Amino acid sequence: MKRKDFDCAPGCPVEVTLDLIDGKWKGVILYHLQQGTCRFGELRRRLPRVTQRMLTKQLRALEQDGLILRKVYAEVPPRVEYSLTETGERLRPVIEALRVWGEDYRDRARQQGAAA
Repeated sequence: MKRKDFDCAPGCPVEVTLDLIDGKWKGVILYHLQQGTCRFGELRRRLPRVTQRMLTKQLRALEQDGLILRKVYAEVPPRVEYSLTETGERLRPVIEALRVWGEDYRDRARQQGAAA
């Protein structure tokens, strides 16, 4: 793990968690990997708005933090698969809670927009 200081104030665990899944794509990548192992191309198709460079960067960060596993097969062309580690699996309820909250927020915003 690349993280440094976990010994801090009471709100720090929330900061640690948010730091690990920060940004626009990490949480979404983790969400898709909850459905099973994916190859890079599969993730690209599931995240059409992410650039190849950004997806690579986010995958590397998730791997470095121990949340995903990158497995390279010695084939031509090389095949690379990504899956959740045990630590990444432990984020499942967090990612699910974010999904449910986001759906609720989106639905309420639509209702308010329709009422206006």
